[in-house]
Amino acid sequence: MEVIHQRTMFDFHGVSMSKCFTDNWDEVQNFKARPDDILIATYPKAGTTWVSYTLDLLYFGQTCPERQASIPIDERVPFLEFSKPSVPAGKYLADRLPTTPRLIKTHLPLQFVPKSFWEQNVRVVNVFRNAKDNAVSYYHFCRMSSGMPEPGDWNTFLQNFMEGKVVYGSWHDHVNGWWEKKQTYPKIHHMFYEDLIEDTGREIDRLCSFLGLTPSAEEKERIVNEVNFDNMKQNPMVNYSTMQSMDQKVSPFMRKGKVGDWKNHFTVAQDEKFDEDYKQKMKNSTLQFRSEV
Repeated sequence: MEVIHQRTMFDFHGVSMSKCFTDNWDEVQNFKARPDDILIATYPKAGTTWVSYTLDLLYFGQTCPERQASIPIDERVPFLEFSKPSVPAGKYLADRLPTTPRLIKTHLPLQFVPKSFWEQNVRVVNVFRNAKDNAVSYYHFCRMSSGMPEPGDWNTFLQNFMEGKVVYGSWHDHVNGWWEKKQTYPKIHHMFYEDLIEDTGREIDRLCSFLGLTPSAEEKERIVNEVNFDNMKQNPMVNYSTMQSMDQKVSPFMRKGKVGDWKNHFTVAQDEKFDEDYKQKMKNSTLQFRSEV
């Protein structure tokens, strides 16, 4: 029998995946969601930690401040499909979360999400990021994370990203799937990384309105300050410095937190090729992105 290495990418029901995210498949598919769960759904490197931390502070910042100081974000907001030998699986952590609501994150494309989330009418917070910045951030993440396939050089990675030959598959398919779900499932709140950068307070207001939360002005100001990129980057409970599998000397997990950093990576030729490909793949989508703010 062929043994697939943890870092090897393979075709999994039509989507490029690696074993870290498929090894626990049956368990994940049988996950029992609860009506008060909140699912944070994103393509990798689209602002997942930012929104996870924001939600954690909104719900538990005042009632359980000790959580923020002593429990890393990946335990407070488990990564549902993550499974690696010698560390607790995401589903195991999610099942044992002591909080109500349970905050759970996933990078799964829509068609892979366990059915119980829809059956229980779970609220979903969905975060999008423009494709160019997303590709750059994902490239640097693959360089520093021992759980991801080797990205090769930037040009190779960009070509693979365009072709969907990266873990979690095509960015285009992923964002379009989640965007269209709203037409049949109203309990989704779409957020854009670029909007969060532009006005964090406004986006937190919109999020609260979706969740039916009413934090005081002081509380909101405190959260906006806590989730400021530089503050998160310094916070060992949020910046993934506790994770052995990430080499932050190669590239920090929290790298720049900017919109438009793609301009420092794309050549003119790469940009033209990417735009052409993007136009083709997004031509039937109503999803609109900003690649600068």
